[in-house]
Amino acid sequence: MEQNNRETKPSSFSSNILNLDVEKEVDRICNFLSEAILKTFHRRGAVVGISGGIDSSVVLALCVRALGAGRVLGIIIPEKESSPESVPLAQNLADQFGVRTVLEDITASLEGSGCYRRRDEAIRRIFPEFGPGWKVKITLPGSLLDQDILNIFKLTVVSQSGDVFTQRLPVQEFLQIVAASNFKQRTRMAMLYYHAELCSYSVVGTPNKNEHGLGFFVKYGDGGSDVTPIVHLFKSQVYQLAEYLNIPEEIKQRTPTSDTYSAGSTQEEFFFRLPFHILDTIWRGMELGIPPVDIATSLDLSPEQVIRVIDDIQRKQHTTSYLRQTILDLPYLDS
Repeated sequence: MEQNNRETKPSSFSSNILNLDVEKEVDRICNFLSEAILKTFHRRGAVVGISGGIDSSVVLALCVRALGAGRVLGIIIPEKESSPESVPLAQNLADQFGVRTVLEDITASLEGSGCYRRRDEAIRRIFPEFGPGWKVKITLPGSLLDQDILNIFKLTVVSQSGDVFTQRLPVQEFLQIVAASNFKQRTRMAMLYYHAELCSYSVVGTPNKNEHGLGFFVKYGDGGSDVTPIVHLFKSQVYQLAEYLNIPEEIKQRTPTSDTYSAGSTQEEFFFRLPFHILDTIWRGMELGIPPVDIATSLDLSPEQVIRVIDDIQRKQHTTSYLRQTILDLPYLDS
């Protein structure tokens, strides 16, 4: 007799597997938010860091539906290297949903912690001429669909005159650049908790499944919050919610970016290496145990391309597992 306690494979796999009953899902998330914030944490409302990106915009809209605009505070947290679009997009979003905002420029805090100095020190070991007015970004090789190349990071700098220089990024310089840049996410989270504690609110996180599951977040930075309402959703599903929640078109059309590097590195070129609708479909097929050949047919890809993506997903899940590890402690030992 077959057991019924395992997930059933669909008879014919397609990218439609990611389609949500959006109204039902929004109601489910809003009930979760209300229960978690008001009853579990006994807080009065929600603080959300908003950047003009799709994830934070959807989370803000969900919080408004769950709690009412008067119980939601949007914190806009730019620094000197942020995209100039971020602040006006975030403010327009808040205005549309009737949410009060606070603008906190964290440039001085980052300068005080040595964020830019420590990062630039590592960059100049590769490009000695790097200096004021130059821009920088980190990227991975091109699309996983085109080539089977491991995740080897490259450093790209852009001079004041627009000249572009790229070199492979050695391990020690990579670690220093990332460690220094992570001051940005951790400083933002500290600012969110300041306002949360000031108002007796909860901090509501914005990571989606792609970011959390593959390690595209900073521990105790954008990965730190009280509630994570969209962490179970693939990026392509977040866009479905955005359509239903009437998120502004300019935000829905904006290319996803971490807004960390001054040269404007996109999420795809910095980390994910292929479009989200393809990544998400392959990942969901992998979870369901669908043979790569069937996933490939649904996306008009080759089985080899699908296997390459699955290998990359599993590699990233393994190498970033420490980020998702809970705090370890030692139980009290009775004598």
